[in-house]
Amino acid sequence: MISTLMARKLSTLGLDWSPASGDAFCIDREEFDSEVFTVSDMTVEAHVFDTGTILGFNGTTEWALDSVALEDALWLPRENQLRELLGKTFHALVRVDDGFRVETVGEPERQPFTAKSAEDAYAKALEWLLQRALA
Repeated sequence: MISTLMARKLSTLGLDWSPASGDAFCIDREEFDSEVFTVSDMTVEAHVFDTGTILGFNGTTEWALDSVALEDALWLPRENQLRELLGKTFHALVRVDDGFRVETVGEPERQPFTAKSAEDAYAKALEWLLQRALA
């Protein structure tokens, strides 16, 4: 799973999230640091209103948590979602001694991004692309 640090960097760079069933997220507050939730039609549903998107928690009797605003949630994209976000720039995922390397192609040339997990390697590549888009 992508680290919350990398997820926060991507969010800060403007990565948008439209919650869908199967998406993982955490509540971006200190008291929920280690809790990961999954959007599901059964337990956590995304309710879209004119005022914004609310993630509703259905049947959570052990907590007094009914819903959380999308702005308070931090999306933890899966490996396939990160690869899809890289689009045509994705070239390869390679296993290396200390983790994984993602290679992208494009301007200026092939770029390598290494991390302990494949998800974080993808996230580093996406971070680089988002930073270039903002420049």
